[in-house]
Order: sequence, then C-alpha cells, then structure tokens
Amino acid sequence: MKKEIQKLICQSIEAAKLVTPDELSDIQIEISRTKNPDYGQFSCNIALRLSKKLGLNALDLAHQITDNIKNQEGLEKVEAVPPGFINFFLSEDMKAEVVKQVLQQGAKYGSQTTQEPKNIILEFVSSNPTGPLHVGHGRQAAYGDSLAKLLRKAGHQVYTEYYVNDSGRQMNILALSVLIKILNLKGASLTLPRISYQGSYLEQIAKEIQNSTEVNIDNLLEQGGLRDSYPSCSADEEIDKLIADFQHQLGIENFDRLTDSVSSLMVTSIKKDLEQFGVVYNNWFSEREMIKKGLVQKSIQQLNDNNLTYKKGGALWLKTTNFGDDKDRVVIREDGRSTYFASDIAYHFDKRFRGFDLLLDVLGSDHHGYLARLGAGLAAMNEPQESLEISLVQFVSLFKENKKVQMSTRSGEFITLSELCEEVGKDAARFFYVSRSHDQHLDFNLDLAKSKNNENPVYYIQYAHARIHRVLEELKNNGLTFDKQSGIDNLVKLSTQHETEIITKLSDYPSVIKQSAKKKSVHSLANYLVELAQHVHSYYNAHRFIVDNLELRNARLALITATSFVINDGLSILGVSAPKKM
Repeated sequence: MKKEIQKLICQSIEAAKLVTPDELSDIQIEISRTKNPDYGQFSCNIALRLSKKLGLNALDLAHQITDNIKNQEGLEKVEAVPPGFINFFLSEDMKAEVVKQVLQQGAKYGSQTTQEPKNIILEFVSSNPTGPLHVGHGRQAAYGDSLAKLLRKAGHQVYTEYYVNDSGRQMNILALSVLIKILNLKGASLTLPRISYQGSYLEQIAKEIQNSTEVNIDNLLEQGGLRDSYPSCSADEEIDKLIADFQHQLGIENFDRLTDSVSSLMVTSIKKDLEQFGVVYNNWFSEREMIKKGLVQKSIQQLNDNNLTYKKGGALWLKTTNFGDDKDRVVIREDGRSTYFASDIAYHFDKRFRGFDLLLDVLGSDHHGYLARLGAGLAAMNEPQESLEISLVQFVSLFKENKKVQMSTRSGEFITLSELCEEVGKDAARFFYVSRSHDQHLDFNLDLAKSKNNENPVYYIQYAHARIHRVLEELKNNGLTFDKQSGIDNLVKLSTQHETEIITKLSDYPSVIKQSAKKKSVHSLANYLVELAQHVHSYYNAHRFIVDNLELRNARLALITATSFVINDGLSILGVSAPKKM
C-alpha cells in the first residue's frame, strides 16, 4: 500500500505542476505508519519538505496535493492537517483484505518475490575446532541462522556453510594439549605449557582417544625423556619447541593422525551443540581438505601470475594495498607454510567458483579489518570486491543476579552454548541473542531469560500465541466451530481500535520482512513480534471472542487466527517455537 500511496502523491504533484519531471524523479517520498488511528493508517510529510523549496505555506501545499487525489480504491479518505501532513485512511474493505490474504497464504504471507534474487552463501560461526562453542559463538549462530531464514523469506537463495579452520598452529597446540592429557592418564605427570588449551573438555577428548588404535602413544612412555617446558624461552617459542619435540618422537604422520582425531571429535561436538540450538548447515567446509586438494597453492600461483606478489624477508607478500588495504599481507611464511590469509583467499575464491553472487560472512567484531583484506584478496583473484559482505557481531556479556559473569576462553573458564541453553532454554537464548542489533553490544540477563512473566519478551510473544489457541480450544470445548469463509465475509465488522491496530500491524509484516532482510537487521523482526504481541494482549483483555453474534464471532476468530499465523512464522524465522499451550 505504501507504494500505491507514493505513486498517488507523485501523480498529484505532477498534475499540479509543482515541480518539473526531472525534479520530481529526485524527490524521495517517505510514507510512515501513524501511531494513532485517528490520523489514519499512513502519513506523508512531503508538503513540509517541499514548502521551503517552493516558497509556499506547507498546509496550503498539502491541500493542493490532496485535492488531486480523488476516489482512489482502497482509501476511505485523504486529508491535509497542520502543519502540513497528509494522512491516508484505508477503507474497511482494504483492511479486511489484509486478514483475508494472511488466512489464504498462511506461512507464505510476507514472502517476497524480488526482481533480482541473489544466490548467497552465508558463512557464520566458523569457530576454530579448538574448544566448545561459548556464549559469544551463540550470538553469531542465532543471528546467522535467523538471517538465512529471513533472506530466504525475502526471495533469495541462501546456502549456509561452516568453515572448519582445522589446519595450522592452533590445531597443533590443541593436539599437544590433548596428548599431554592422554599421557597423564597413562601415568605420566606432565604439566600443560604456558600457552595451551585448558578446560575439562580436554579430559573428555583424551579419554575418547587414549584407547584408539589410530595412534600408538604408549611408545612415548616407553621411550621416556618427555619434557613439558622450556623455561628460558618465551611462551610462544616454548610451545613451538614442544610441538616439534612431540612430532619428532611420535612421528609427523602419527601426530597429524592424532590432530585429525582431535579435530573430528571437536567438530562432532560443535555440530551437536548447534543442532540442539536449532542450527543445521548445508555444508561443513574443511580447510585441511582444501589444502590437501591444492586449492591454496593454485590460488597463490594465480596471484603470482597476476604479478601481485613479491618476496621480502624470506616471505611471499601480496600487494593488497593495490586494492584498498592498509598494508600488504603475507601469504607464504619464511618457513614455506601458507598463512591463514592465503587459505581465506582460496576459500572465498572457491565460493565464487561455486557460482555464488554474494559471499556473506558473519564474523565477530574483532574481525573488523577483514573486509578490506578479504576484499583485496578477491580483487587480486580477479573477482569483484563488492561480491563480499561482512556483518560484524558484537560481544555478549552475561549477567546473573545483577553481576557480570566473568569468562576467559584460554583458561577454560567460560560458559558454553550448551550450558546456556540448558539454563535458559533454546527459545529464550535464541530470542535474546537477536533482540538487539547485531552490531551493538549485548547484555544478556540470565534471570530475565528464565522468568515466566511479561517482562520476558520471548515468553510475552509465545503467551500471546498460546492465548489465541486457548480461545480456539475453548470454542471447540463449547461444541462450536470456526467458519473461516463466514469470518472472511464479515471482516468489515471489525471496527474497534484494538482490531484496527492489529490489522494495521499485520499489514506491516511484508514490509518488515523486506526491510529487515535488506538491512540484515534480524532484531527488527524481533521488535515487530513484541509489538504485535502487545496488541494481542490488549485485544484479549478488552474483548470477548466467542460472542453470540455469529458473524462477529467468526470475524474475530478470523483475525486472531491470522495473527497466530504471523506470530508463528516470525518466530520460526528466529528459530523460536510457538507453543499452543503454556
């Protein structure tokens, strides 16, 4: 309807010859929802904006515009009001049409058919498999999965992927940490080095691997001479020396086999946590497999062929400054190993090779410099930089009993995603994560998330949905039925302010989907559902639905049934259930 009103205003301005056609094409006509139905359902401030430009009184200008809008189908009236607003009142038939559409389309209501649908690969979470997912990863998971559903609703093709960073130094450090735990389980008394992974999850991995026939660790105990520190070295030098020691004593192939086993167990654990959180990916992409297939080396060769690399200090550098990066980046280290950045280039090039138009990455806010360098890497591979888009998700702070919960990933003292879900439930966790814009810091109130009252927004929305179904259950218990067609035929009988507010809110749903998807703002949908729930509760408290007047009863049942469809659909996009009983 907003587009129709914009069109009407353009035609009116053109008919009144207020501006030239060229000037008219440059004018942005903004249509907003009114908060008070006494002022109609839509309002426009174009007269106020044009008055200074044209040297005319804003209210007089508003009258000139409204005078040219005559007998438009779907509009009951159009009025100009001080100081120069133009208000639009929808006809009862038009309001009824909204509810009719929802009832007929069901879960498809609000779905968009965009003229330019994009083939999007959405990568999110992609945490290194070096430990369990924690509450920070949970926010990325909730946002990424909901964004994928939202973009699909908006008419795009979306393929979700988890990039498993299962190669490199951090995986070697994890393997060493687990290896020391295994040896201690078998009778050794080694101390974890200063830089290592901590936490009880290492014990569990060690217990699962120690009896594996894949790697013979007993030989290390028989050989003796194992050391667990190099006190005179820095922490970084120490860990690298210890990794080299154990690789030599165990054998490179056996150490790599151990690393594979540890990585596989961690990935399995991460998958399980995400699935319990309602997040299932289309694909899991392994960096280690990508390297084995030679994709990283092929990418570096292409960069060489494009004359975009140079040697410096024994390393191979990429001229990313040619493409807007703040400095050039190393792709091959002095020791001949490729960098994480080289893998990132190969991975993102592979995404383009697979035919995706838009590479959408959801990353933590500490990756703020990645857009420039990854974009430069793509450009160096002759791919458009604008094909890459990055959404940065800010950090999460947990609060319990008004006190901040302290967390440290390296020390192993952190709350895992699975622990959070166990404490507050999946629904509350997912909703709270997306209740605030992803680019703003989130204070997660554990006590509020667990509460069963109207202060808890997810409970508030779910309760509105359950209240609707309580009415439908009561109807059934009274031996009555809902005549859907009668409800549709009598929607014009819905004339109270509560009913008008709900119908207006339902008509906003397609626009909310479109704009939320365009701006990647999942929280806008969450806020919309809270507002819709407020209208439902107000309506429920003010009116009876199972009334004696059969036509009015069916009309009201049609309205609340349509509302339940929208609540259910919106919650499903957010990965939250819509219970019928609470």
